[in-house]
Amino acid sequence: MFRYFPTNYVWNLSVDLAIEMGAKIGEIEEMCAPLQEAARQPDAAGTRAFRETWSKMGDKLCRLAEEDESRGRMISAGDKYGRAATYYLTCERLQAHDAPGRIDLYKRMRGVFDRGVRLAREICERVEIPYRDRHLSALYVRADGVEGRAPILVQLNGLDSTKEMKYRVGLPRWLAQRGVASLVVDQPGTGEALRLHGLTAVPEAEVWASKIVDWLETRDDVDPKRIGCEGVSLGGYYCPRAVAFEPRFACGVAWGANHDWRDVQKKRLAREGNFPVPHYWDHVRWVWGARDMDHFMAIAENVHLDGVLDRIKVPFLVTHGEKDSQIPLHWAHRTYEQLVNSPKRELKIFTEREGGVQHSSFDNSANAGAYIADWVAETLGGRTA
Repeated sequence: MFRYFPTNYVWNLSVDLAIEMGAKIGEIEEMCAPLQEAARQPDAAGTRAFRETWSKMGDKLCRLAEEDESRGRMISAGDKYGRAATYYLTCERLQAHDAPGRIDLYKRMRGVFDRGVRLAREICERVEIPYRDRHLSALYVRADGVEGRAPILVQLNGLDSTKEMKYRVGLPRWLAQRGVASLVVDQPGTGEALRLHGLTAVPEAEVWASKIVDWLETRDDVDPKRIGCEGVSLGGYYCPRAVAFEPRFACGVAWGANHDWRDVQKKRLAREGNFPVPHYWDHVRWVWGARDMDHFMAIAENVHLDGVLDRIKVPFLVTHGEKDSQIPLHWAHRTYEQLVNSPKRELKIFTEREGGVQHSSFDNSANAGAYIADWVAETLGGRTA
């Protein structure tokens, strides 16, 4: 794990995630060098300082991109807009949910991200999936070199990630190379669903996951018999739950097991383990729509996989980092052990040898992501050569 800030795990996590999304080390140095003192400040003061330097870099890149556009250099402009969106996303993620200007910053990130994708001519399409009286937004990435119906992997966020983050980390690109399409979703409790539509998280992931499968079955470029599901971090709970109760999924992948999130919350109340974001307890109450801590803990009591996984009758891959400092490794073993009816279950622990030892491999996603992409391609009928 790259530790720019010796005493601040949450900020180091953010910097490492930005690197995985394509941040440049010179720009990171320019943004982070003034923040050493702020990294030791309380959440509110520190995150304001973080936002100031990272959004300033985003603004600078947007101005440089505009200069590229004026010269007709659209690909270069798209690359800069893409990186600017990563920096906006990174600092927005650290803000308190009710911080002044947070929603405006998020909307700016969304617009800049879309512009970057369009100008750089990336094979990435924004789509909307009907859900209740609103919709779930997603990024659809086509498989390379596949004519007709392709296999697809639905990809779910964790507690505080977004579809743009998951897209930039690279799994959709690695899958596309292997002949597998991607649908990266802002499910309830994450991204646009939470920020712009007020859709909070629910333990019953199958409620919204089934709507996603319904929508995919209407497309003539998706093979309805080869729809897989993957979830990162807290998605390591959502994905197995969805696959257990939605039999149309053909396989599942947990990128970081999250078998018993209720236990994790109890440990965090006792100050065990690292928090993924500042303002943690306010953040989780916002995500789950909880009135207070008692209400949140009552919701958390239902966020576990005991008594669920024996329903899974399709291939399933459980991965975990050997040195995960957020979710203990033993929960990966628990998930694997309970997949008793999966015809092809696998537990992959990422070690120092291949990298990706931290939470959901945020310290080195390339090798871990390639392993997942290969497994999915082999399982859903893609290619690995």
